[in-house]
Amino acid sequence: MTKKMEIVISLIVLIFSVILHELAHGLVADRLGDPTPRLAGRLTLNPRPHIDNMMSIILPLLLIFSGSPIIIGGAKPMPVDPFNLKDGRKDIALVALSGPAMNLILAIAASIFLRLPIYEFPILAFILMKIITINLMLAIFNLLPMPPLDGSKVFAMILPKREANAYLSLEKFGMMIIFFLLLFPIAGFSLSSLISTLLMTSLKILLP
Repeated sequence: MTKKMEIVISLIVLIFSVILHELAHGLVADRLGDPTPRLAGRLTLNPRPHIDNMMSIILPLLLIFSGSPIIIGGAKPMPVDPFNLKDGRKDIALVALSGPAMNLILAIAASIFLRLPIYEFPILAFILMKIITINLMLAIFNLLPMPPLDGSKVFAMILPKREANAYLSLEKFGMMIIFFLLLFPIAGFSLSSLISTLLMTSLKILLP
């Protein structure tokens, strides 16, 4: 398999993984009383409403070509109106958890297929491995308790309301902080190393 084909497969797997991640957010929000994702036309597998040129294509390609061990990306955030949800902060946390849960389901499903006798089809085995690694990376990354990632909305549940609102207000600076931590270790702490360690531990559990 050529390097170009590997890059194309990786990008396709990533794009559809982040689309399913966002779709899970929308489906759970709709189920919990918020029609916003449905009215916005986002409850669809059609890639067009979901793809964000920067997060879905440019960022992953930059990471792939730079040889980064961490390949992440995203789709357009799913529009959710928390005021429509039935149970406030609890439902916000459930909506947030649904995205990483979808990525874990995809990784587990691919690992089950990888246990079948498919070694005569190396391209299929490569695709399944990409589904596993990329979806595990997306799940781990999004579960970090750092605004605006999904994990922050879960972590906010254990904080008093005032402190939770102050914590979540960091969202506007969150992605800049996260990208800085990915690129530049601080006092021996490297976010990339943390994600890589968690990924390797998860792969040992899932892989045959």
